[in-house]
Amino acid sequence: MTYLRDEIASQPDTWSRALDMSVSGLPEPGERVAVIGCGTSYYMAQAYAALREKAALGETDAFPASEFPFGRHYDRVVALTRSGTTTEVLSVLSQCSIPTVALTADPATPVSDAADAVIPLDFADEKSVVQTRFATTALVLLRASLGESLSALPAAARQALESPLAPELTAAEQVTFLGTGWTIGLANEAALKLREAAQAWTESYHAMEYRHGPISIAAPGRAVWVFGEAPDGLAKDVLATGAHLELFGGDPLVSLVRAHRLAAEVAQARGLNPDEPRNLTRSVILT
Repeated sequence: MTYLRDEIASQPDTWSRALDMSVSGLPEPGERVAVIGCGTSYYMAQAYAALREKAALGETDAFPASEFPFGRHYDRVVALTRSGTTTEVLSVLSQCSIPTVALTADPATPVSDAADAVIPLDFADEKSVVQTRFATTALVLLRASLGESLSALPAAARQALESPLAPELTAAEQVTFLGTGWTIGLANEAALKLREAAQAWTESYHAMEYRHGPISIAAPGRAVWVFGEAPDGLAKDVLATGAHLELFGGDPLVSLVRAHRLAAEVAQARGLNPDEPRNLTRSVILT
């Protein structure tokens, strides 16, 4: 067993705890908001930003912290940082003159001084370098703040943890993840997990862009995983290539839990330790 496997399996419990939380400092309806993060946290920021705009709660943009546009006007900045020490996130927060709030797994870090408000998710902290439960738990909390009814989500995640993965996935030499709207962030995150944990060849795209070139690599022995509903005609076109098509009818975040499982299983099959991926550390601290 690895820390990663344990942390993947604990997500239903951490989601339940997040849904029971009462928090302050998150964006108010009508505010123009920027959401920042790095790596996995940035992809969760993408998902939240798309969902907030879809809910008509205000313009919301997601940025890698290193690309934050200081010349634009925002009413609030939301930062996601598991470690609370990432250099680029701290740099943005320290330069902002507008309200800021940070979601972190470790509030006893510099982020507590840099942000105006901190939402601690220490119960979702991780020992593995590879992020899973902190990121998804933060997104569950943010989705709930938008008014989504998510009470059934933990149980759905438990079921996804128990259901087997298709052998075409675990044996695939290449996997492409696709999303639309808020699920493009999930697709990006799924691809990152397989790269980090298993050193696998993975890619991610907006689903409607896939047929504009990337479908050229689809072939027997490879897989295409769609988060959310597949656009009209896409399933037929993927299947015509001979690639395995993975669809999931439930909440796309639950599908991400299955992608986490795939990353752990492929890493194990390749004899890799996903808790200590090559060239990576828990936090990027630039000097």
